[in-house]
Amino acid sequence: MIPCVAVDGPDAMGRRLLLVGCGKMGGALLAGWLDSEIAARIDVVDPAPAVGPAAAQHPAVRVAAAPDGVPADADPEVVVLAVKPQAMESVLPAYRRFAGRAAFLSVAAGKSIGWLQGRLGAEAAVVRAIPNTPAAIGRGISVLTASPQASPAQRDLCDRLLAAVGRVEWVADERVMDAATALSGSGPAYVFLLMETLARAGAELGLPTDLAGRLARETVTGAAALAAVELVPVAGMLAHEHDHAGAGVARWRPLDIGEPPLVAEPAAAGEEPWHPALGGEPQAVHDLVEIVAHRDGDHIVEVEHGCHLSRAVPGPTRPG
Repeated sequence: MIPCVAVDGPDAMGRRLLLVGCGKMGGALLAGWLDSEIAARIDVVDPAPAVGPAAAQHPAVRVAAAPDGVPADADPEVVVLAVKPQAMESVLPAYRRFAGRAAFLSVAAGKSIGWLQGRLGAEAAVVRAIPNTPAAIGRGISVLTASPQASPAQRDLCDRLLAAVGRVEWVADERVMDAATALSGSGPAYVFLLMETLARAGAELGLPTDLAGRLARETVTGAAALAAVELVPVAGMLAHEHDHAGAGVARWRPLDIGEPPLVAEPAAAGEEPWHPALGGEPQAVHDLVEIVAHRDGDHIVEVEHGCHLSRAVPGPTRPG
């Protein structure tokens, strides 16, 4: 687990949190908070929380299946909204009563601060976060932005909550959050796609399938670990690898993924949004928890809850 910001003193131990939704991301956050001892009381609302026995029996945790099961003495400093975007509309009314006292920290993709304040009240203190799935092992990275109503102390506490599961970055302009979602939020899916492509190409070149898989996994994880310690800008990493590997890199043509790069793009005017449940205008947003990628013929199609993106992205090809 990456060490989070230290939380010292009686104020830290008296913190109270309310976690609404405890699936994969909510469960990862809860585990990080318990490890870092960031709060004295964490109320969790979820009919089937993704928590292990240790978390469920932790003295700081109280679990309710529905909002009406939240204990009357719950007085959270932060209400963390970790439900799926399509569920937010029906979930938020039950927690509006905390507006004015608590900050609302949302990790739901595609739900803007304005959208949230439209349901919680214009004066609600809202912090919007885009985490990613490596948070499950304390190696996530989250991008945060806040409404003007969020105080410095509330922003600091939200920073600490996300720092419990990885690194934290802040942006002042909420408009770049879609780009952050496409890059770091959806990025793990493309890394896994690259790993799958490496393994498949290796098998097609004659390696045993299980060996190709091990080589692909260790190559990607090893390269990521190297990137974390190399003092080389991201834009220079490939050239740096060329310096070490020489012609071997250029000769590995079976893995050419072609153009355009495998990144999310906003839908063009008139196209359907990627996920109708998110509603609103077309935008490059992805579910940060359960997005997966798979091949469908000659295209890579992203799938989230069975809904396809409106635009297929050209997938890896092999030169003839």
